[in-house]
Amino acid sequence: MTSHVMDAVPVAHDHAPGFPSFHHLKECTMSLIDHLTSTAGLRRVLWADALSGSATAALHLALAAPLAAWLGLPAGLLHASGFVLLLFVALAGSLALQVTPSRAGLRALVLGNFVWVVACVALLLGGALSPTPWGQAYLVVQALAVLVLAELQWMALRRQRSLAMA
Repeated sequence: MTSHVMDAVPVAHDHAPGFPSFHHLKECTMSLIDHLTSTAGLRRVLWADALSGSATAALHLALAAPLAAWLGLPAGLLHASGFVLLLFVALAGSLALQVTPSRAGLRALVLGNFVWVVACVALLLGGALSPTPWGQAYLVVQALAVLVLAELQWMALRRQRSLAMA
């Protein structure tokens, strides 16, 4: 066979034409995770945590009564969670301002975020409350968003530890 004939033979692809391969998507995802768990990336994640927490706290504190009606969650619970969120916002913000966030503070924030996720799931599935469909969606979105933040923070904490041991 000449090279012209060999070049014309179709090559099997592991993905649909026009779409990136699984390997390429995996590389991009790993690159993004590496970026977000670096020290600079971690500080961006901490700012995202502080800003989203501030918005949620403001929402819970300013609009507890209407939210309670829409979500099917007690106004007192929303109000109290708004105050609790202010503590986490202060911690996340103070960590984001540090050149290298403290490991102890980061561990406390990660633990608090995982507790928030568990609390959202417990409110959703526990049976003690009956959230509306909007309330169920709100709890799921809260749990997923905070889980992503907590996991990125946890990965960055583990990365710091492995760099310190190297």
